[in-house]
Amino acid sequence: MPDTILIVEDEPAIADSIAYALRTDGFAPRHVVLGAQALAVMREPQGAAPALVVLDIGLPDMNGLEVCRRLRQFSEVPVIFLTARSDEIDRIVGLEIGADDYVTKPFSPRELVARIRVILRRVTPPAAAPAPAPPARFVLRQLEARILFCGQALDLTRYEYLLLKALVEHPGHVLSRAQLMDRVWSDAPDTLDRTVDAHIKSLRAKLRLIDAACDPIHTHRGMGYSLSLA
Repeated sequence: MPDTILIVEDEPAIADSIAYALRTDGFAPRHVVLGAQALAVMREPQGAAPALVVLDIGLPDMNGLEVCRRLRQFSEVPVIFLTARSDEIDRIVGLEIGADDYVTKPFSPRELVARIRVILRRVTPPAAAPAPAPPARFVLRQLEARILFCGQALDLTRYEYLLLKALVEHPGHVLSRAQLMDRVWSDAPDTLDRTVDAHIKSLRAKLRLIDAACDPIHTHRGMGYSLSLA
């Protein structure tokens, strides 16, 4: 969602040129003419408040310096002053009461937008780095026909490997004995389905040798087995 920039300017031509430059650069301009209107906008709920205010000093209802002074009583939003006056004393007063920058008319709207970007980068905290993902409990190395559990390689028979591989490849899914027989013992059609239970038991024993408190293989009575990677 683009940042909203509040333009407080009573000259339509200047306001339009600023708004056009802002829209072209990906911002959402919002324009008011009076200082009182600007203060009302800035008192809107935080999610709707503008990210920065471009504030003309010479407004019809009150001086822009007074607008900034009142604004600073309840908001730290960045402010850039626009003024036709370039006296050093004006710039000093504007900065002392809380302005972030000062632009003298006439000015380039593109330069103003560039200053806005600089200020927003300065006041916006950098995004926090994403937390590192926890290490995977199971790591499947198919080329090596090996499975690692908690970082340790499991010593598995051929059918134990194929059975655990089927469960690892479908975490959280309940696989019936028939499904596991089709996946693991496809070359041994005469094998009884109770063989699945025996191999599950031996797998659990080998997993507990590495982590005695962990039992990631879950039995679903009458349905089959599933595996949790968490």
